[in-house]
Amino acid sequence: QVQLVESGGGLVQPGGSLRLSCAASGFTVSNHNMRWYRRAPGKERELVATITVLGTSTTYAASVKGRFTISRDNAKNTVNLQMNNLNPEDTAEYYCHAFRVDGKDYWGQGTQVTVSA
Repeated sequence: QVQLVESGGGLVQPGGSLRLSCAASGFTVSNHNMRWYRRAPGKERELVATITVLGTSTTYAASVKGRFTISRDNAKNTVNLQMNNLNPEDTAEYYCHAFRVDGKDYWGQGTQVTVSA
């Protein structure tokens, strides 16, 4: 059974850091493109970061480039998102996404990130 479970969200001050984790089951994360999306209230989901199959490439939204880092821990079958220098515009629900696992896309339940002074 394919499942993604995010964790690590919370409340931080501007300039602070958080590390989000996505624990995957039912498939191997290293064999699929993995993504982090976020959705702020009243907005559509926004693609934040992508790591390609076997970690050969990473891409980021312009708004987070240089501040966020996506990575895999293949031994733990997890995908992580290190978020540094957070600002209030980063406040959103963050979702882990598995791309085309057996022809389907899968989403985690989300973890809330709030950046406020």
